[in-house]
Amino acid sequence: MSARDASAPAGRASAPPRERIRRPGSPVVTGAARVRSGSRLSERWFGLALWLVAFTFAGFLIGLGSLVVGDLPQVEQRYRLEQFLDADRARATTDALRQIRREQDDVRRQGEQAQLALAAARSASEAARETFANWLKTRDATQRVDQDPGLIARTQQLDALKAGERAIEERLEVLARSELDLSERETAQASLDADLRAAAREKLDAAERGQELRVFGYRLALTLPLLVLAGWLLLTRRHTRNWPFVWGFALAAAFAFFVELVPYLPSYGGYVRYGVGVVATLVAGRAAINALQAYRERQAAVETRPDAERRTDIATDQALARLARQICPGCERPVALGDPTTNFCPHCGLGVFERCPACGQRKSTFERFCHACGTRRADAAA
Repeated sequence: MSARDASAPAGRASAPPRERIRRPGSPVVTGAARVRSGSRLSERWFGLALWLVAFTFAGFLIGLGSLVVGDLPQVEQRYRLEQFLDADRARATTDALRQIRREQDDVRRQGEQAQLALAAARSASEAARETFANWLKTRDATQRVDQDPGLIARTQQLDALKAGERAIEERLEVLARSELDLSERETAQASLDADLRAAAREKLDAAERGQELRVFGYRLALTLPLLVLAGWLLLTRRHTRNWPFVWGFALAAAFAFFVELVPYLPSYGGYVRYGVGVVATLVAGRAAINALQAYRERQAAVETRPDAERRTDIATDQALARLARQICPGCERPVALGDPTTNFCPHCGLGVFERCPACGQRKSTFERFCHACGTRRADAAA
């Protein structure tokens, strides 16, 4: 009898190993189900706190990156339409339009004054005509011959008023022709100015498109290296003690690239964005296909190795977590772990349960200590 058997209680030492009695239909409680993970409770809380640190660090980096990306257009000057106009021709056209509009204002004022004068002349003519009509009625009634010189004078007065009215009308006609000529000249000059500005607008649009491409290049030169660096850190440093900062930096770099950069991607009618989407989908899909093929080949190579060697390559926490989800820790395929007779994975042959050499209790092969008697696993002791 060994020292451990001698130190154990008599009842426990003499009792044969027994399986847990289960009623029909009741769930089987295995060691993996009882212990979901090998990590301590305090470590889980520390892990949550470190994830909070990672997200906080990412939030500050995202805010800083948003400011930097938003201020990048300030490295370029803001273009104005006047920078692309033909200065001499634009100045001549502007001066001509200004002169034409001044002349139009003068003609318009003269026309308004002539309209007032015409209204006054017509009013005077109408009053003189009414007076003359009344005088004629009086003369016809009296039949006095001495009133003939007055008739001639009044008639001449009416003719003079009518002539003055006609002169004002002719002046208005001249002003109307002048206004029409000025309007035609204004239309011609405005068309010339519009052509100049249209040509300048095309140059401005081309310059702004080039500026947008340059600013997009600045943003790409800033965010793409960050994304590449984040990918390298995730591949090489995510399991180090500083992993919260690695994940925080990776989240910030991904946000800066996919959120801060993508909206500034030139469109050109949608061709660029859809083309980039097609290329990105092809690259990502090809990488996923290659990764899946490499995973299958790696798993196939792993499944040919000895059982004990395969178990040493799997972390205890990871193995217990997979067992709690009723999947094999090695090949990650579903396994009926609730069946007390299932000790090996039927897909890859990995041993997932064994009997404790001290008490004979069924336990997981990944547990370092037996949950029934506390005996250390032989390879764990080594």
